[in-house]
Amino acid sequence: EELIAALAQAQRGQVVFIPGETEIDLTTLIYIDKLVLQVREGVTLAGNRGHEGSAGALLVSDTLDTPVMIRALGPDVRVTGLRIKGPNPKRYLDHHRRAYGPGGPGSSYYYKFPVQRGIVTDQPRLEVDNCEISGFGCAGVDLIGGDGHHIHHCYIHHCQHQGLGYGVCHNQASSLIEYNLFDWNRHSIAGTGRPGCAYVARHNVELGTSLSHCFDMHGGRDRNDGTDIAGTRIEIYNNTFRAPQTPVVIRGVPEDICDVYHNWFVMHTDPGAAVRGSERTQVRDNAYGPDGTVIP
Repeated sequence: EELIAALAQAQRGQVVFIPGETEIDLTTLIYIDKLVLQVREGVTLAGNRGHEGSAGALLVSDTLDTPVMIRALGPDVRVTGLRIKGPNPKRYLDHHRRAYGPGGPGSSYYYKFPVQRGIVTDQPRLEVDNCEISGFGCAGVDLIGGDGHHIHHCYIHHCQHQGLGYGVCHNQASSLIEYNLFDWNRHSIAGTGRPGCAYVARHNVELGTSLSHCFDMHGGRDRNDGTDIAGTRIEIYNNTFRAPQTPVVIRGVPEDICDVYHNWFVMHTDPGAAVRGSERTQVRDNAYGPDGTVIP
């Protein structure tokens, strides 16, 4: 109740700080009252993750019916130094098979099972840093709209519900994603591929386990919109991929370019197996295999 009240009163430039390793269980409030922690324009929601060895304050929900845990209501919101834990670290492969397998009922059945999102915004310049984010079946960070988003120095893992399962998801948004650790996601970075959907991903490490390809951009066939557009601009460089799954898949043609360079694909020796794309996807000067052989 103190946290909810503080967020309601906070004004631009102010910080709502959760001290130490405080644990705040939001389960009943989310399930019964449909609570969403709402952070107003220009407000910072902060913990002290990493300071003097602190794990950081924990915000947790155990109800599968957690559509959104935190929503940025305006531009320039920052979420920093927290552990944000959702209720669904599982893959639910059988549920996806029943929905979309031969003769399956499709989306009408699939979405009867709830999906969860951690931090959501449709406003510009969200910053999420120094957080551990896990257990959200749909997305750990869902960028519905806005530009100038910055997701950095986070550990994002176990967002892997089959058919969704995104560490950072873009609808019609653009972002800089850097210095993060990713593990146990379906796609650690994903995008719908709509015009204006764009990201720069640099200095990230994919630690080793992924349900599907790691960095993604959808194409027109995924949206069924009659185009082959796969976002506007994607730049992927200085990342390390340790997962055996395909590191990068661009499922159409970017409006501008997808430039993939100076990455290390530890589990892949063939450039064609490390990056899948088509027109306007450029792959250059990456290192391949455990020995880091550079191929121009």
